[in-house]
Amino acid sequence: MENQDKSLLERLKHTYRLVVMNNETFEEVGSYRLSLLNVYILLSTLIILVGILMWMLISSTPLKQYIPGYNTNGIDHEKVMELSNYVDTLEAMMNERQAYTENFYKVLTGNVETEEDIMDEAQVFPDSILQVDPSEIEMDLRREIQMEEIGMRAQEATSRTSLTNIKPLAQFHFISPVEGDIFKSYNPSDSHLGIDLIAPKNTPVKAVLDGYVIFTEFTVETGNVIALQHANNTISIYKHNSELLKEQGSFVKAGEAVAVIGNTGTQTDGPHLHFELWHNGQAIDPIEYISF
Repeated sequence: MENQDKSLLERLKHTYRLVVMNNETFEEVGSYRLSLLNVYILLSTLIILVGILMWMLISSTPLKQYIPGYNTNGIDHEKVMELSNYVDTLEAMMNERQAYTENFYKVLTGNVETEEDIMDEAQVFPDSILQVDPSEIEMDLRREIQMEEIGMRAQEATSRTSLTNIKPLAQFHFISPVEGDIFKSYNPSDSHLGIDLIAPKNTPVKAVLDGYVIFTEFTVETGNVIALQHANNTISIYKHNSELLKEQGSFVKAGEAVAVIGNTGTQTDGPHLHFELWHNGQAIDPIEYISF
């Protein structure tokens, strides 16, 4: 075994001559003395140096980002997010430009929706409200919901007012809401729970008693509506007004203007006031208690 090791070591140390000659003239250009051991050491050194150089290039330069599977913990995430946001911005700009181009093309070709087209599709009524023809059941349901809401607000108003002395309704002095003619009377069988009064345009609508404003809304059927809570669990409701003069929660005196007569809502064919009077949760005929 030792003889074999010595023989291998002697062969590695054995000297050889490397001669470089001109192929045409056979002139000797250079001569080098080499051994297998020297060649092995030289090649090993070159491989190590190349490996160190490659490691330095990869670890200290952005070149590592292009190597598949290499650890990317050193990537600048802020730069990546910045580039991602920039791409999103460019995409949004492209979408806006595309939409602008499509709209511009429609304008050039005349393929646009005009006001006349919209008017043909739907009939427009005052205050830009689309007319509907609800069924009797739907109208009763809407009226019930409205009265429930008025009732809830009436309870809130009653809790904070001192006008709660219980006495017969006939003993109260009611003021006429407007000075005008009655053209439709109280008729519960026809679902007409109040009276309709005709009065000149811009006539002020007055509160029939002292009370609190508990309801101010706009509905499709009845337009601008205002309701007042009075003493003795009495509520007065004024519908189809062109304008409401009081806000919810306000206290008003009898005879004080709360609205302006109008023609709002789909359940009207001319300027008038629809007036309702409710007592203990039931609609009553206003003519029995108010002189119009």
